[in-house]
Amino acid sequence: MSTYFITGISTDVGKTVASAIVTEALEADYWKPIQAGELDNCDTKKVRQLVSNTKSKFHKNAYALETPMSPHGAADIDGIKIDIKTIKPPKTKNHLVIEGAGGLLVPLNDKDTVFDLIKPEYNVIVVSRHYLGSINHTLLTIKTLKEKGFDVSIIFSGNEHKTTEDIIKKMTQIPVIGRIDEEPYFDKNVIKEYAELFKDKL
Repeated sequence: MSTYFITGISTDVGKTVASAIVTEALEADYWKPIQAGELDNCDTKKVRQLVSNTKSKFHKNAYALETPMSPHGAADIDGIKIDIKTIKPPKTKNHLVIEGAGGLLVPLNDKDTVFDLIKPEYNVIVVSRHYLGSINHTLLTIKTLKEKGFDVSIIFSGNEHKTTEDIIKKMTQIPVIGRIDEEPYFDKNVIKEYAELFKDKL
């Protein structure tokens, strides 16, 4: 069984919707190691509400922090320190989708970042959304992952921006799983449609 780590080029680029689609496509388990803020409507609850299949299990966060900010800062406010030795993937016989927090180099404490949670055997999916500066953020993210030898693919999120997507494809030469369009809403049916579209590329 495979593990897929979903990271973004920044925050609010569509990681949670992408995670729901990949979870549904593979009927995988889902795990968000660190949740910062929105504990009443956390990403695990959002993904659970979007997934239709009955096989997926939703595992508890290793850290659930009160404040919506970088995990190191949110942990500081909560009076705790994040210790990555305590962040252990849940035991499962199923595929596992892991959703990161923000981008790759988001700090967890004074020395560790989200990047340190990604194990060599994981498949890494980068979610890229077009904005001014997104090409740089996407290329930096992919370059960092490729230099460490990770298996990397990309999902584009939001309205198509052809020149941005074309140059990212040319310069990275990594597989494109697909694009999640700017939908009016996301519900179980929409997620299921994307899951069918993406399934063969995963």
